[in-house]
Amino acid sequence: MPKNVGKMSINYSPNFNLRKRSFSKVKYLIFHYTGMKSEKGAIKRLTNKNTEVSCHYFIKRNGKIIKIVPDLYVAWHAGISSWKKDNFLNLNSIGIEISNPGHEYGYKDFSPSQIKSVISLSKKLKRKYKIKKENILGHSDIAPLRKKDPGEKFPWKLLHKNKICLWHNISEKNCKELRKIKLNDSKKFYKMLFKFGYKSTNKPFERIKIYKNFQRRFRPQIISRIVDQETYAILKSLI
Repeated sequence: MPKNVGKMSINYSPNFNLRKRSFSKVKYLIFHYTGMKSEKGAIKRLTNKNTEVSCHYFIKRNGKIIKIVPDLYVAWHAGISSWKKDNFLNLNSIGIEISNPGHEYGYKDFSPSQIKSVISLSKKLKRKYKIKKENILGHSDIAPLRKKDPGEKFPWKLLHKNKICLWHNISEKNCKELRKIKLNDSKKFYKMLFKFGYKSTNKPFERIKIYKNFQRRFRPQIISRIVDQETYAILKSLI
């Protein structure tokens, strides 16, 4: 294992709520990518009081983990957000930022060292706070109209294999066959999608944004505005 994987240092940010929350308040684990040109710039932004943004943990390209805000303080990472009946998820989540330039600056594969650190850290936090696997989410799940991160390159399936998060049970063969068939009743699909947890909306362009983020997470091979039988089968298996 690379020497930096799982290794932790501290670089505290001033951007957090002063009131400490109880242990039981931690309900969600949220993944982000930094979406900035440089790793150094991202760390500087997260620890600058003028930016009013932060996270609990930062994972560098080399796998090293930086603790930015202690777990039991509310970090400012989620912004306006929701999942199922919960709103403003900063209050009951832990945020992990992973160094990556993101879609705007040349989205990269996450490094093997980063992925190992994500898995190691997630397992510890999940166990410590008894976080349910259905509550381990991406920024694009809780703020789908604003965000795309951690994006289609994030290894959700591998995290599932490590018993961290949800994944579907549709075989690769069935996925490829169903992918070719358009779903006739997209209204039924969106009703299920909102039941699953995504923010409900009747606006067509907003629904497409949410659908694309669902694909980024659960069908990253193709991101399309057309609702097909594959994504319907995946969603059905998750519910």
